[in-house]
Amino acid sequence: MKKTILITASLLGFLAVALGAFGAHGLEKLVTPDAVATFETGVRYQMYHAFFPFILGSLPGIAEKTQRIVYGLVLIGVVFFSFSIYLLALNEITAFDFRTLGFITPIGGTFLLAAWVYLGVQIYKSTLK
Repeated sequence: MKKTILITASLLGFLAVALGAFGAHGLEKLVTPDAVATFETGVRYQMYHAFFPFILGSLPGIAEKTQRIVYGLVLIGVVFFSFSIYLLALNEITAFDFRTLGFITPIGGTFLLAAWVYLGVQIYKSTLK
């Protein structure tokens, strides 16, 4: 499980850097400055949450069940949150109106929050033993 978590963290980090570069150097010619700022928000949160599984996979003493749950919550959260923001930022250059899927963004945020809370609760419980 640790290997999967660490590889996923690396992939999320790589994609955040690549998408950040695209947002900074290619996107500004295609969309408004507000859309670029929106895109950058998605990149920023993706990068934050690339570090999260990296730390999760590196921490000693975290039960595998906890790792699996947190990993799943983070992965779903990043896909729903950051990737929906990317699509919303690109909305003006696509034929599909991604604003109809805007409800996915807060769902993704909720998954990210749940990952942090769940890990915190599990760490707290383990210190009581």
